[in-house]
Amino acid sequence: MALASLHDVELCARAASGERKAFGELVRRHGSAVRGLLRRMGAQAAEADDVAQDAFLAGFERIAEFRGEGAFVGWIKKIAARLYLRRLQRERRLGIFSAEGNEADLEVHDADADGRIDLDEALKGLGASERMCVSLCFGAGLSHAEAAEALNLPLGTVKSHVKRGLDKLRTRLAPAGGAVLEGRRGNG
Repeated sequence: MALASLHDVELCARAASGERKAFGELVRRHGSAVRGLLRRMGAQAAEADDVAQDAFLAGFERIAEFRGEGAFVGWIKKIAARLYLRRLQRERRLGIFSAEGNEADLEVHDADADGRIDLDEALKGLGASERMCVSLCFGAGLSHAEAAEALNLPLGTVKSHVKRGLDKLRTRLAPAGGAVLEGRRGNG
């Protein structure tokens, strides 16, 4: 049976029993999603590639821990998000995540001539703390409490960053007619 036809859970089971090609198929399937999350969190392309590779290596070493209770891609994204946060902490760049929220908003660039914009471009318009919190809670699937723990921030601060970030995204991504997008509410 070809690996491409197997479900992620089956591939994980094979990888746990030592079949490297099965894990390679998981990397092929989900590598771009992991790198995309890391880019949304603020990583540059090369850094996203490095962290994604580290996340898949960690995932391979811990594949026996994956129980199939959720999607593999969610599990590996959580690993990648936490690795990226540790990298930020090591580089002492985490100082931008203060409780006062003193980061400067990034300049919002206009999209194409039709006024359309994609989510990645809209995320660039958020402050660094808002982008990180929204990406962790909605991109990596962490709860507000898990994001607060990962960022070493109070829960209320994370919730505030997520709310402000989502409000800005709704406004930025609203259709030209002015209707505001409805999105998933807090996951707390």
